[in-house]
Amino acid sequence: MTTHTARRTGRPAPPTWRNWAGNATARPLRTSAPSTTDALAEVVRRAAEDGLTVKAAGTGHSFTPVVATEGVLIRPDRLTGIRQIDRGAGTVTVAAGTPLKRLNEALAAEGLSLTNMGDIMEQTVSGAVGTGTHGTGRDSGSLAAQIRALEMVLADGSVLRCSAGEAGEAGENPDVFAAARIGLGALGVITEITFAVEPLFLLTAREEPMRLEAVLEDFEHLVRDNEHFEFYWFPHTDRCVTKRNNRSGGPAEPLPRLSGWLEDELLSNGVFQAACSVGRAFPAAVPGIARIAGRALSARTYTDIPYKVFTSPRRVRFVEMEYALPREAAVEALRELRAVVDRSGLRVNFPVEVRVAPADDITLSTASGRDTAYIAVHVYRGTPHERYFTAAEQIMVAHGGRPHWGKLHSRDAGYLAEVYPRFAEFTALRDRLDPDRVFGNDHLRRVLGD
Repeated sequence: MTTHTARRTGRPAPPTWRNWAGNATARPLRTSAPSTTDALAEVVRRAAEDGLTVKAAGTGHSFTPVVATEGVLIRPDRLTGIRQIDRGAGTVTVAAGTPLKRLNEALAAEGLSLTNMGDIMEQTVSGAVGTGTHGTGRDSGSLAAQIRALEMVLADGSVLRCSAGEAGEAGENPDVFAAARIGLGALGVITEITFAVEPLFLLTAREEPMRLEAVLEDFEHLVRDNEHFEFYWFPHTDRCVTKRNNRSGGPAEPLPRLSGWLEDELLSNGVFQAACSVGRAFPAAVPGIARIAGRALSARTYTDIPYKVFTSPRRVRFVEMEYALPREAAVEALRELRAVVDRSGLRVNFPVEVRVAPADDITLSTASGRDTAYIAVHVYRGTPHERYFTAAEQIMVAHGGRPHWGKLHSRDAGYLAEVYPRFAEFTALRDRLDPDRVFGNDHLRRVLGD
């Protein structure tokens, strides 16, 4: 294979691109916002002819430099919209740059819904699936696990479709389909995605505070007895807030507008932002702030359509590391993390988030081949994170953890090849589809190899 290098021109470079957290940048030679698959294919062909690399950016909610390029940066702004709803097949086909928020709202208006979602919906559909975005679910997996077909532009400018098989029949390009659902932008540029959907349903959310040890002792039952279970632990305390989402026959009982705004916007964003700012300026105050926050937690129950239960606004900016562990290792890993925080003098100003997912069959899915628990650590943007993340990562690696593809970590291809049984299958496909690394960059070289 050859390494793709950029050929500079005399044109002024576009402005620097930055991600949501501000910790990753891209300085492309040029940008493009195609509105059709054919136009995008032409952009890729021309870039390859000019010796330029190509990366597609979404809304920047990944924390890694996965889209960094000095070549051509493709923006998703015009490649949007629902292309087809097939009620008989139970699918929706959507352009790759469509924000999840717009997709969820449009599906709800049609009386349809995705089965499971992450906890925010600002990402584009292709950006979300390409890095393995997931929510929490006993039986239902990540967004990528809900894909039934996709279309993408390859390094030579050709367009390839791949799909899942139906009724025991092989799908179209099944080897590509197995890998491209979480492709890290390394195999091609996705142009449209077909998701499985189902009739709109209701979820009842039960949120309540619990002691950390009580959650850990009952973790398996909480996961088993709820369709969707997650919790947030406040370091420096023994307090958690738990959330159990289960399907409901109704009636809908949404959060009252005022109290919902007070808790989700004012307390979870406005007051929390102020508390994080104080903690960043005065680290010694962090444990006291955490104890106050833990005691302020209260229970609430409401019933609404899925995207209004699964997702919530996240306006406080942070950086994050998340690891996927074998589910049976989660409790021990959390106890080890708590012990490290307690004895190290670390001042952690953000909750630790714990979610679950069933095993799936996607080549580089963090849940590939095993039931999974996710442990995510965060710090407020601008707060030093290296010592905390390093300590947490050591625990996760000792338990065979797989880092989230869109979040900070220090692992390389050597480690990842050990924890992903099908890693070599993915890299061999990459060698076949993009031997000249048109879609490569330094980050992919680290996590996938040359």
